[in-house]
Amino acid sequence: MSDSYLKFTRTTVGNKICSLVGLPIPPVIKRADESPEALVSGILCGSHQKTTGLGASVQELLSSENVTSEATDSDKFGGLVFDATGIQSSAESCTLHQFFNQHLKKLNKSGKIVVIGLSPKQCKNPLQATVQRGLIGFVKSIAKEVGRKGATANLIYANQFDNVDISSPLRFFLSYRSAYVNGQVISLQTDTLASVKSDESNQDQEVSWNKPLTGKVALVTGASRGIGASIAKTLSRDGAKVLGLDMPQTQAELSVVMSAIGGEAILANITDPNAPEMINQAIQKLSAGVDMVIHNAGITRDKMMVSMPESMWEQVIDVNLSSIERINAHLLENDSINTEGRIVCVSSISGIAGNLGQTNYALSKASIIGMIESTAPQLSAKNITINAVAPGFIETDMTAAVPVFTRFAGRRVCALSQGGLPIDVAETISFLLAPQSKGITANLVRVCGLNIMGA
Repeated sequence: MSDSYLKFTRTTVGNKICSLVGLPIPPVIKRADESPEALVSGILCGSHQKTTGLGASVQELLSSENVTSEATDSDKFGGLVFDATGIQSSAESCTLHQFFNQHLKKLNKSGKIVVIGLSPKQCKNPLQATVQRGLIGFVKSIAKEVGRKGATANLIYANQFDNVDISSPLRFFLSYRSAYVNGQVISLQTDTLASVKSDESNQDQEVSWNKPLTGKVALVTGASRGIGASIAKTLSRDGAKVLGLDMPQTQAELSVVMSAIGGEAILANITDPNAPEMINQAIQKLSAGVDMVIHNAGITRDKMMVSMPESMWEQVIDVNLSSIERINAHLLENDSINTEGRIVCVSSISGIAGNLGQTNYALSKASIIGMIESTAPQLSAKNITINAVAPGFIETDMTAAVPVFTRFAGRRVCALSQGGLPIDVAETISFLLAPQSKGITANLVRVCGLNIMGA
């Protein structure tokens, strides 16, 4: 859907008027092009301790000649990376100030900032854990500052600095694929990796960053349009064979999407008690199990609690939550999700902050967060990860039906002052599905431009 206000601010007159009256001027956001794996040009690395060798490590991780640990006054950078893992007390946090105070002005428009911290749970003492937890507030604040120029800032928590572990989130945050992911935290799970490293000692070197999902099969629910269709197209672009699932009445739309990407259509009502078995049978007929399951299908039935009929409550809970629980349970029981599989669920910022008239929807989406946190440990035994994305205001048919003033506010209340696109959600999901992301589980990534809801 077209954002008329954004277009108005792009004109000379509109830009001048909005500046005079103090209205937000949405920046230009650069998204990935035909080379989605490409990184920003010119990356400056810094660290708390010069002896950590982060510059050399990042150079190796990113395989880029554009990484440097030295800067001149005239340099401009597409990315700034700071290793804060060595900070052990509040007094030592001054190195953050020194690096960013000096170099933040050199960040290009649509630039990328990544701070690498140490998981507070792995810190040696309370002083270190305290300041490492503080990195979240620092990154979210920096993200709001640079959002005015279309740039983003994100944080990676590592249990230890491990080249294999950190490569996937580092590359994602330093590429234009993360255009609408701002002020977010990725926590790497070393314990989860322990069981897979022995079997995959050399696998990461064999996986392409260009087509990381080659040879993988993905099941995408709600794939006929909007975010679901974008997910299907993006996964296909990245090499996956897609099994797109949607309601029987969407057959025409679903067929068009699947035909365009060489995928297979599965028609089923996910609230049907027999749906899990129908889906499982379709999977077995079309492939030898699935490597990735993306639970995207969802509905809203908004009403204030005092006037919400029970049927509206039940519809939303059944589609958005109960059906996911049933499908996951059935596929896992039948070993239809392959070893080293990935599950990604679509939550919402409404599940984080709540929303007026959405008690049913907010419960269902908050429960998704509870699902990934509670099931991740048991799934790790099968080397399966489970994560979720929480979209903010994304330009879809659903948000197009929102009243005009609510829609205007929804677009402006984030650090990037505009709505996101379905591709922003799809890119984030594809990142979480990649083989190189095996150390990421039980993570919730908001795709919201750093919306103030739940911030």
